[in-house]
Amino acid sequence: MAERDAPIDTRAARVPEREWRDAGLDALLDGAREPFVLRGLVADWPLVAAGRTSAEAARRHLLDHARDRAFKVSIGPPGHDGRLFYDADMAMNFRTGTGKLADIFAGLAKGEELGDIRTVYLASIDIPTHFDGLDTANPIDLGARDPLKSIWIGTRTRIAAHNDYPDNLACCAAGRRRFTLFPPDQFGNLYLGPIDNTPAGRTVSMVDFAAPDLAAYPRFAEAMAHAQTAELEPGDAIFIPSMWWHHVEALADFNILVNYWWRRTPAWFGQPQEALNHAILAIRDMAPADKAIWRDLFDHYVFRNDGQATDHIPPPARGILAPLTSESAGRLRAFLLRTLSR
Repeated sequence: MAERDAPIDTRAARVPEREWRDAGLDALLDGAREPFVLRGLVADWPLVAAGRTSAEAARRHLLDHARDRAFKVSIGPPGHDGRLFYDADMAMNFRTGTGKLADIFAGLAKGEELGDIRTVYLASIDIPTHFDGLDTANPIDLGARDPLKSIWIGTRTRIAAHNDYPDNLACCAAGRRRFTLFPPDQFGNLYLGPIDNTPAGRTVSMVDFAAPDLAAYPRFAEAMAHAQTAELEPGDAIFIPSMWWHHVEALADFNILVNYWWRRTPAWFGQPQEALNHAILAIRDMAPADKAIWRDLFDHYVFRNDGQATDHIPPPARGILAPLTSESAGRLRAFLLRTLSR
């Protein structure tokens, strides 16, 4: 194994592996709150077979299904080490652009031919809007779930630890992927960066996992004590539960990952991140005594949410204090839009 592929910490626990052939994928995913690896889950995909043949064969398979439209791509400068992150001024250390997939792939092939492989990354490309029939050619049975489907294509990359609200089934279709996972409660030990200036929309850890600076980030050692790692070969998959932090490395010269995302809540629920942003806007900079009052109110109405808040109100008059429906959620969303636009 090359030095750059060495594990972050060989003492880290391994993500447990589950046998899906007997138990069934749907049963394993139902209510799961811990991560696990599924070896060979998508090993029979044509895309996986193409990737085992060559990077060029995998690209041809994608091009056979690609729509004639622009694809967003991130590109690192010469000498880029694959870490898609901030520069010294907290701007991005890569540039983004758009192009036809065939042109992007031609550039990759030329770089491989010349031995000049720069960082090229197509991140979270929506499969239904960018490809025709790719998902049906490479199927997976997720039961009644109606997931978002995305594909990640690129050279060797290192993606800073972040979390996502939906549950996530990530399938390695070509190349190799290493995941380092942390439970949701480890956010304080990961030294999170800005909320509103991020490489890809989610807050990321400021720690360079390849060379952790424990003088600057001493609590990261505690995070690693809770870490779990897994390496995926083509055909393998990993389930990452909602809000688990994950650092992702693409380890081959060419890599493809396919993701399926789904929420445990109805589609008409609001986004918790938006509520956090609004709380920062409305509450965070209040005087401590005022914040304490609002903390108690949030606990009363949101986190405890028991009969003390509603039992004394006739059920027809409880409004948004009653369990939300798509109709009452729509009215609440409209109210918020009106108040926020003032």
